[in-house]
Amino acid sequence: MSPRAIAPARRLDHSALMFVLAHISDPHLPPLPAPRCSELRTKRLGGFINWQRKRRDIHVLDTLERLVAHVREQNPDHIAVTGDLINLALPEEFPAGHTWLKNLGSARDVTFVAGNHDAYVRRMEGEPARHWGEYMTGDDQQDVAFPFVRRRGPVAIIGLSTAVAAPWFRATGRLGKEQIEGLRETLTRLGAEGAFRIIAIHHPPESEPRRQSERLLDGGPLLAAIAHAGAELLIHGHEHIHSVSWFDAGGRRVPAVGVPSASATAGGHWQAAGYNLYRIEGAPGAWDCEMISRQLGADGSWTDLGRRRLARRGRAPAAL
Repeated sequence: MSPRAIAPARRLDHSALMFVLAHISDPHLPPLPAPRCSELRTKRLGGFINWQRKRRDIHVLDTLERLVAHVREQNPDHIAVTGDLINLALPEEFPAGHTWLKNLGSARDVTFVAGNHDAYVRRMEGEPARHWGEYMTGDDQQDVAFPFVRRRGPVAIIGLSTAVAAPWFRATGRLGKEQIEGLRETLTRLGAEGAFRIIAIHHPPESEPRRQSERLLDGGPLLAAIAHAGAELLIHGHEHIHSVSWFDAGGRRVPAVGVPSASATAGGHWQAAGYNLYRIEGAPGAWDCEMISRQLGADGSWTDLGRRRLARRGRAPAAL
């Protein structure tokens, strides 16, 4: 994949032009480097077996490159990547991940938040920040700290990290009390400033009962913070499917939106690769947010799955 610069985000006032955010997730960058035997004396052993038996046929580099090319054709103002850039947190995966992010766009034009696969084993939990820190640093920050905030036109992207090393056979995430309290304060401040607040996170706030081994452990406190302070949109990955859920935030409904793995080949175990575009315009109290969902077909063509209004000129739409 050759680098291609993404057009800088337009500086918009609240009455001006539309802002377009592209959302992709879970690249699970293939192929997996060959691990050393010493690197498999951990939870990585189970992950490596899973990769060899199933995931290597699901996560395909050609698919990922097709998705990136199609996203670029949409000329978004900004791209958000919600985690699981890599697979087993092997040392060789981190530089490869940085190269992929650079090819996707500059740190100004791309925001990244880490997922559980990016911190697969405990001793590697600090590596995402070390290698990819410029993509998850706030506008006024020198170092990686969560939550971080990036203002782009009318939009404020609030980045959270759920990336912790989970036990064997689990893919759970955790925010922690300090990060959740920081989010509450950040959402309150940005709401007073009139920003369209987008929370970027890897794990969804809630998971189905059958997926409890993959859940966000403190999803309840996260939703309480959102209910207290408000938000306009939450975007996530982790589940490898197109999804929309709705949560209450002080009498208004907030959509939580997931997308499939960006490298998932069609006809595999999960939904085929897909992404979303969010077209945002308006002003505080009168936001309009249209979501466009796309998915890769078995023939290599892109299917438009439809358009949904996530916010409509000052009123929250009914759940879809």
